[in-house]
Amino acid sequence: MSATPATRFEDIPLTEPDFSAIGSHVKALLAVLGSATSADQCLPALDDWNSLQCRVETFENLIHLRFEQDTANPARKAAREAWDEQRPRWIELKVEVKRALLAHPMRAEFEAAVGQQAFALWESSVLAFDAAIKESLVLESKLVAEYTELCASAELDYLGEELSLSTIQKYRQDADRETRHGAERVLWNWFQDKGASLDRIFDDLVRVRADMASTLGFDDFTDLGYKRMSRIDYGRTDVERFRAEIVSDVVPLCEELRKGQAERLGVESLMAWDEALQDSGGNPKPKGDEAWMLERSQEMFDAMGGDLGEFFRKMNSGGFFDLDSRKGKAGGGFCTSFPTHGMPFVFANFNGTLGDVRVLTHEVGHAFQNYSSNALSPVDYHWPTAESAEVHSMGLEFLTYPHMDSFFGEDGDRFRKVHLTLALLFLPYGTAVDHFQHLIYERPDATPAERHELWREMERIYMPGKDWGDLDYPGKGGRWQQQMHIYFEPFYYIDYVLAQTCALQFWAWAEKDREAAMKSYVELCRRGGSAPFQELVRGAGLVSPFQAGCLSDVVERARAVLSV
Repeated sequence: MSATPATRFEDIPLTEPDFSAIGSHVKALLAVLGSATSADQCLPALDDWNSLQCRVETFENLIHLRFEQDTANPARKAAREAWDEQRPRWIELKVEVKRALLAHPMRAEFEAAVGQQAFALWESSVLAFDAAIKESLVLESKLVAEYTELCASAELDYLGEELSLSTIQKYRQDADRETRHGAERVLWNWFQDKGASLDRIFDDLVRVRADMASTLGFDDFTDLGYKRMSRIDYGRTDVERFRAEIVSDVVPLCEELRKGQAERLGVESLMAWDEALQDSGGNPKPKGDEAWMLERSQEMFDAMGGDLGEFFRKMNSGGFFDLDSRKGKAGGGFCTSFPTHGMPFVFANFNGTLGDVRVLTHEVGHAFQNYSSNALSPVDYHWPTAESAEVHSMGLEFLTYPHMDSFFGEDGDRFRKVHLTLALLFLPYGTAVDHFQHLIYERPDATPAERHELWREMERIYMPGKDWGDLDYPGKGGRWQQQMHIYFEPFYYIDYVLAQTCALQFWAWAEKDREAAMKSYVELCRRGGSAPFQELVRGAGLVSPFQAGCLSDVVERARAVLSV
């Protein structure tokens, strides 16, 4: 479809879909497909179907964004709940069309017109849905929303301030060790107080997901989860091999990095509350507020080229950013989009730490990719599958390195080293989250206590030096409950690790030939989701994470830069 460019976010109307009309629309489309004797007769109907999907997707994304912006707003909550009730019906209609296309006698002609990747994606989504699980999908959405509201409602009283789960981060990185320790204690006391609710929500999520998998004929939810993530060109065995490589190649490096961190901090033993601080000078912080950061970002993207400057100007002038932290706003950061208007939207929670620069460059990477590929058809190609999408976001974090002096002044080089260190340290943690979820869905009847013990085992494998000291709740295995993806998007988290492996390659490439790396990055963004993960990666000149030894060059380069 041809998007109608929106000059301002506030101009995008919240147009609720009429499911009676949509049902008739789909019925007419299926009649055209059933009676067609040539592909030419079908393609206009497919274009019309694509436009309909864009309209509904824009509404859905607006509804969820508005709720995340103010979880305490009754009207926004009611609108989200109403959509959650309707959404399974929309999925059912989409699956009906996809089934007709997959079984069509002229499928080969359709594939030639839209590409094989669309059909591969549709096959995954068809296998992941049946009308019999509609009520379960509604329940799953309600449970995810309950977790969101619970975390957004957190009020943490520390050093005379009322803080959220987002804004307490500044004290977790404070240069004073007792301040950090106190912040960790306040944070984990909240999780302990809410532990029973968090366990109950997750227990209900695991059970409803296991029931859906059983209803659809899968051995366990992991198989269904892989279909829901549209994993086209790799599977569980590939991920298992990759996890083993993280343990053998990256975990030892990270343990050395932690030892070096302890020396820089002047502590005999690195505790959990020390980990967020990389050296005794305190983590570098951006030198200005949100408005100042946006000005520096505009200068940076103008200098980088590749249409980034023009794109960022359009985002900023149009109000397509929501970056401040405030009461009732959901935590975290993400990028969504409005396909009818050809614009993405970036949501974040600034808290005055180096994370503000990380989240901004990360989410702008997502936004730029979506903007660069929103003319592709079908709409399935506007976003790639998750592991590919995270290459764009994490890749941009590294490609902006030459401009970090603008944000951090004399601490620019220190930021680059801290960022690279954190990127490497993330790999074992992200892999632990994935391994944990595989174990969880292999044992859906496990008790909360058994799940907490499983997480402790993950820490022993992937983060063997982790020491929680007197912080009882995470020390007994409760750390995973802060990771929202475990509740929201099962099996998403390994996508960050796979993407970080590729993003680190962009970093190493740009150190040698920045122009070539940037050209490859922009071209990758323009391809959107028109190919599966490994094809996109190799097409960009990168090594697939599933190729043996994929991390060796990056690890060697990182050791040299970080003097490990």
